[in-house]
Amino acid sequence: MTTPEAEPTSPETPEEPARPEEGARPDGAARPEERLEKAVRAAEQALIEYEIAVETFRVEVENFSRLHHQKLGPMYARLDELDALIAEAVAARSGDPEDLRKADEARARVLPMPDVEELFHGWMDGDGLFPEAAAMLTDQTVRPPQRVRPSDEVRKLYRELVRKAHPDLAQDDKERERRDEFITRVNAAYGRGDEASLRELLAEWEAGPVPEELRPTPSEELYARLEWLARRKELLTVVAQDLEESAIGSMLKLAPDDPDRFLEEIAEQLLAQVAEREAELERVTA
Repeated sequence: MTTPEAEPTSPETPEEPARPEEGARPDGAARPEERLEKAVRAAEQALIEYEIAVETFRVEVENFSRLHHQKLGPMYARLDELDALIAEAVAARSGDPEDLRKADEARARVLPMPDVEELFHGWMDGDGLFPEAAAMLTDQTVRPPQRVRPSDEVRKLYRELVRKAHPDLAQDDKERERRDEFITRVNAAYGRGDEASLRELLAEWEAGPVPEELRPTPSEELYARLEWLARRKELLTVVAQDLEESAIGSMLKLAPDDPDRFLEEIAEQLLAQVAEREAELERVTA
């Protein structure tokens, strides 16, 4: 197959030189932000992998907790009940104040097994992370805003801001985007009944948009992204630490390769203890 010959270039119209790629320097050197961009991409990937590891461990702990409750919960409850019955039988026979005190303490220990959320210090329940914990990890508001009744002054400020900054007053797409973002903040402050924030927003709007030269540079934005990634990693580390230090997490770490067998061993020990307590109860009540 032959390729078509290139059309001759007229001397009067010299061939236009190729344009450099957007963002590239004329001399071919790397842009100043290139190393930062690589660092951000690497940090983002590392955070994703860490999130996967934390979530995987969370699911393992939750599953182990369910098995623990199903298999061992009734045995622990039976042991507590037998201890209370034995102490009460001893106290009834002796009438000693110290024995009576011990019987009361033993009866007070007869409580149901803690729920999953108790074991995990409020980070999550059987359905996963609590909304507050999930919000912390995604840099959102930790608690949903409470219902408030805005004051007359708050309503006045809100109406003034909406009249001035409504997106429908924009002359172009860029301006509309700016107004949309601003009105979102106004609505959030109004929803909280936050008069101080509304006054600050009013002053911000009246001052006008931030001049281009005062906006963050690409390097500054990349540094800010790195800082955010580091903060999120710290929050995930707290979650992972709480999981590891919880009662169930600590047990799971003792037998990470075969947790089911570990539970079976504990169950066997508990069954032996139950048999011993039942024999003792029979002896003290005979």
